Amino acid sequence: MFLLDSHCHLNDDRLFPEAETLIREAYDEGVKSLLVIGWDLQSSIKAVEIASLHDGVYAAVGYQPENTEGADIDDLDKIAELAKNEKVIAIGEIGLDYHWDKQEETKVRQKRWFRKQLELAAKLDLPVSIHSRDASEDVFEILSEVSLPRKGVLHCYSGSPEMLQRFAALGYYFGFDGPITYKNAKTPKECVVQCPLDRLLSETDSPYLPPTPHRGETNYPKYIPLIVNQIAELRGDSAENIALAIKSNFERLFHVKL
Repeated sequence: MFLLDSHCHLNDDRLFPEAETLIREAYDEGVKSLLVIGWDLQSSIKAVEIASLHDGVYAAVGYQPENTEGADIDDLDKIAELAKNEKVIAIGEIGLDYHWDKQEETKVRQKRWFRKQLELAAKLDLPVSIHSRDASEDVFEILSEVSLPRKGVLHCYSGSPEMLQRFAALGYYFGFDGPITYKNAKTPKECVVQCPLDRLLSETDSPYLPPTPHRGETNYPKYIPLIVNQIAELRGDSAENIALAIKSNFERLFHVKL
């Protein structure tokens, strides 16, 4: 069974020193491909560094919304240069996050960066990895306005089932991770069930959001089997069928052959 992690942060300080070991441990659990995601310039550089050293490991480069504060918009030129690397298959993670800071000036800044990075993705003909937290309507509005040929994935999808259908109609994919294993996480589980099979992706978001039974611990890509098994159980399908669909979806979205 071919498993993959479509969103992890081996470039995080907690994981980066052991990246090679963690990739090997994931491989031993059947996780044969990883997408390492940047959240600012330095983490994007590290993502490319990791991907360049390992077969089956890819990188996404970009600025997460919270990390745009104090950042220089000219750094996008450096992101664009990084994106020319053959192992870079997406711009991300980018988007909007209103969870902690709901000030209007913050929203304006985040929207500006989101649009700029979507424009970059369109120019480079790359899909995007989207971070959306408490901002579904604004994310949807912007994605509706921007012409993005390759679309992308809403990672760690946390919106409603209704919004999922609206994003799906635009052509977007959905990444599911640890929260779908949590006892009281009703909405994420509903979204897993309602997500079209051809738009489904598995991820860990490691080192964050560890799945049950590892809550409170550091998360790792090797825990992907827990995510895939949970998706299969929720949908009443086999893990083999889910894994096969996810592999096909990843290849289709990111234009890679696994």
